[in-house]
Amino acid sequence: MKRDLTIVFSLLLMVMFFSAFNLNSSGKQNAKNGPDSILADRRHYVDELRLAIKGKENMPADSVFKNIKLLKGVPAGKLIAIMNFGYSNSLGVSCGHCHDPGHWESEVKPQKEITRQMAAMNAAINNQLLKNISGLQSANPIVNCTTCHRGSVKPALDMGTPK
Repeated sequence: MKRDLTIVFSLLLMVMFFSAFNLNSSGKQNAKNGPDSILADRRHYVDELRLAIKGKENMPADSVFKNIKLLKGVPAGKLIAIMNFGYSNSLGVSCGHCHDPGHWESEVKPQKEITRQMAAMNAAINNQLLKNISGLQSANPIVNCTTCHRGSVKPALDMGTPK
């Protein structure tokens, strides 16, 4: 258990370090991209991808897309929804944060591998650590990306002062 916590905290520190470099798809600082432009950008790529896989939405993602490592077997149409509503929305970013649009299989951006490692951390928390905490209100407690990120690349480290 102590080893698991060490791994979890190490991964969190790594994510916090890399998230300090909040880059958009061109590699420039992402400060000028407001929520509306991020949503429009995501809509553009989601529409483009849905059109590209038309007729293959129910096929396994790893047979439709290249270099799928994390969500193998998930239907291709559902993969797009998971990326859009799960990952992108939870971090408040567009697809270009982790991917090189048009070259989706590329590993050029470190955020892609960081996401995979964060998903492993999330699974460890949900499948191992939370189950050992007695007295929780939920029979099946879970955390996800939004639990920490709250729509921001940098995880929330405090909640501010109550008003």
